[in-house]
Formats: sequence, C-alpha cells, structure tokens
Amino acid sequence: MLNVVEMIGITKRFPGIVANDNINLAIKKGEIHALLGENGAGKSTLMNVLFGLYQPEEGEIRINEKKVMITGPTMANELGIGMVHQHFMLVQPFTVTENIILGDERSKGGILDIKQAEKEIQKLSDQYGLKVDPSAKISDISVGMQQRVEILKTLYRGAETLIFDEPTAVLTPQEIDELISIMKNLVKEGKTIIFITHKLKEIMRTCDRVTVIRRGKVIDTVDVAGNDENTLASLMVGRKVSFSIDKEDAETGETILDIQNLVMEKGNGVKVINGLNMEVKAGEIVGLAGVDGNGQSELIEAITGLQSIKSGHIKLNKQDIANQRPRKITESGVGHIPEDRQKRGLVLDFTVSENMVLQTYYQPPFTKGMSIQFNEIDQFAKRLIEEYDVRTPSIDTPIRALSGGNQQKAIIAREVDREPTLLIAAQPTRGLDVGAIEFIHRKLVEQRDNGKAVLLVSLELDEILKLSDRIAVIYEGVIVGWVDPQNATEEELGLLMAGSALEKEAN
Repeated sequence: MLNVVEMIGITKRFPGIVANDNINLAIKKGEIHALLGENGAGKSTLMNVLFGLYQPEEGEIRINEKKVMITGPTMANELGIGMVHQHFMLVQPFTVTENIILGDERSKGGILDIKQAEKEIQKLSDQYGLKVDPSAKISDISVGMQQRVEILKTLYRGAETLIFDEPTAVLTPQEIDELISIMKNLVKEGKTIIFITHKLKEIMRTCDRVTVIRRGKVIDTVDVAGNDENTLASLMVGRKVSFSIDKEDAETGETILDIQNLVMEKGNGVKVINGLNMEVKAGEIVGLAGVDGNGQSELIEAITGLQSIKSGHIKLNKQDIANQRPRKITESGVGHIPEDRQKRGLVLDFTVSENMVLQTYYQPPFTKGMSIQFNEIDQFAKRLIEEYDVRTPSIDTPIRALSGGNQQKAIIAREVDREPTLLIAAQPTRGLDVGAIEFIHRKLVEQRDNGKAVLLVSLELDEILKLSDRIAVIYEGVIVGWVDPQNATEEELGLLMAGSALEKEAN
C-alpha cells in the first residue's frame, strides 16, 4: 500500500534537548495512525516538522513517495497536509469565519465575500456535525467550541492527510464519539489521519496502527488489532501502569466549602448559575460532572474570585469569600488548577522557575524586604521539577517551550505544594499521558487523605467515578443530583447530565 507520508531519520534539537532522535515514520494511505508517547516524548515536535512549523537538522520527508522540503504551513497545505493543533492557533478578536479563512481568503472581483464564506463554513459544520456559529467571536466561545473551529479550519482547506494533535482533550464524551465518527468517515472518503492522543481507549476504538515514541526515539510500530491497553501503556512509559486507584473510604471532617443559593449572570442578564447549593468537606473528593457549558467554569471562577456573583454565599471555613480579590482568596487557602492552563495558569513568556512562584513570589523566603531572592526561587523550582517529573531543559526555559502535559504538571506542582485547604482541580489530567495521570490521581488522593477538601471538575466520567467520594451533577447552572460513585454508571451519570432529573420533576 502507498505510503502517503514518510519521515526518514528526522532529528530535531532545541537548546539542551534532542526532541526527535533519528525518527522513522511511515503512514499508509487511508489509515488512522496513532502517535503515542509520554508528555514531552517528541510527538507534537515531529508533527510540527511535518507541518513545516519546525525545520529538522537531519532527515528527509517524502509525500506520496516524492522527496519534499516543507518550509512552512502554507507549503504543507499545498501538499495536502492539515493540522489541528493542541494549543489553538486562533486570533481571539476575530470571528469564527475570519479565523477559518485566514491565509486562504477567497475573493470575488477582488472583494472578500465574508457572507459566502460563512455559508460554506455552515455547510461544513452541518456536514460533519461540528456545531459552530460562523459569526461568533473566538473570545466569546467555549474551549470546546474553539477546538471545533480548529477542525473546521483544516477541513475548509481540503487536506488529504490530517494531523490531529490531542483533538479530544477539550471535548465531552458525546463530542468525542462524534469526532471519532467524523474521523472514520473522513478515512472512508480517502483521507489519511495521524492521531496524537494519550487516551488508550481512543486508540483501541479508532486506529489501525500505532507508533510509540519515548524520549525522542521510536520504540515500535504495531497493529492495534491484537494488542491491548496494558501493552501500549507499557511500551509508552517503559514500565507496568496501574489503571486502578487504591484509596480507603473517605474520613470526612468539617465543611470547608459551603455554597448557598448562588446566582451568576452574563452581561445580558441571562443566569448561568441559578440558585446553586453544594458543599465539600475536609477529607473528601467531590466530583462535579456535567456537559461542558452548564456553569462549571463560572462556578470555579466565582469561587476563585475571577468572576463576581449576583447573589448568594460562597463560604470557605465559614468565612464568606464571594466577590473578594483573587489574591485574598488564594491566601485564604484555595488552590486552583485551571481548565485552561495557558490562559489561566501560566505566564507563557516567564521561565519555568518564575511560573512556580506566581502565587507566592512576594512572600518569604522568595522576598526579603524589597528584594526578590532569585536563588531561593530557583532552589524551590528545582525541587518541584524533580518531585513532579516536570521535563524541561532547565528552570530558565520559557514555559511556553514545554509540552502541554509538562506545563500542566508545573501548575499542579505549584498549587499542591502550597497545601491549600480547598484544592479546585479543573480538568487536571487534560492532555496527560497514562503515567502522568496515574501520578496526578495519587496526588489528589493524597490531598484528600491529608484532610484537604478537593473539588474535582472533569469531563472524563471514568476519572470522576474513580476519584470521587461523592458526585454532584450540574445542569443549566443547578445541581440536579448527588450520586454515589460506588453504585453509579457512566450511563446513569449521562442521563443526569442531560437534565433527566429536572424532566422527571416536571412530569
């Protein structure tokens, strides 16, 4: 069968690290080929080379068995290669349509016809089940919606080989099912897909073959048929991985977080949180389950002081923290692992070391009098990097240069190390490999066992079921039910998430 893509002897170096070390990769026409590896293994770097964003120091690329030099994304598009990036390549003030056509503007009589472009995008949106409003601004739509825009941007250009870099990381389970269906339909139409994912279940459901990369080198390429998740996980991390979570029954203490009759509104007066009540006690993990866009993000931002509330109470250790400044809330004992690590969790142009003290740089031992103690900060950062296995060339590397998973581990290290009374973990394992997920899950359970209150917000229902001691289901800004994770199934949770409890009450 024809190899539509061949990468031969690809080597890509950055200061202090060899990201790709003499990699060989062959992609057959009409297959869904997975790239699997730990965070920082070099998967995204390799695909950025194929898409022309990076130039390799060594090696060659062949497209349809012809040697090519891909000098940039425009040339990659001309060769029939499209890429859906893990970290969105979108211009926030632009509309959906303006982002999708950017670089591929089609004019009529020298005039850009936005209305026609909107019609074409709406048609694509309907065809592939990716619901978007072509006229909406990127800055006004959810993370999940932005992911759909990235996918549509690639489809709009008619790529023959599509690279999907962690495309399901921000999608709900229902949206993941839809995307997998879309990918299979694309292959039926003659497209070829390279699929980067950490989710072994998705590989088993979706892919034909998988290439495993570890620390910049190819370990093996195997057929998915005839292998299982345990085999792939062991190939990826070089050891046996446990998929179960060992934890004792929760020993709960006093109520740490108490939310009463919370109401929040958008600027147009529409209620996004409508009389919400919930509590989280010391020594327990409360999982918040819901379809994306039902008020989870607004609830977290209210607790952390990033959004104001209209009415109600948010009490931390019996003290009302509603509408207080974020720093005061942080100092009161709230840790926050945000759902969007790049927007809310990091200053991308700061170094790894500087990002480790964003919450505490003004406190001893990092500040003495009017002077910042950089040596103390560096020693602190080195300790966290080692303890949490944050893979970085150095503490002085800008954190934007790290893989998404290592950026996430840096945030978790910073927030957990402060030993907050309440830890809010929003999508804490988004974009992490199975080894890192195992580690983060242990850290969250440790926090619980140390008497901390943990509020876990995740779109991964198996994560909610595994980690939670109690599950609160949110729908349209209201808690519609509490579920015992030991007796619940994903199907039952899904019904509640779709508002079935409210429907029963209405009947």
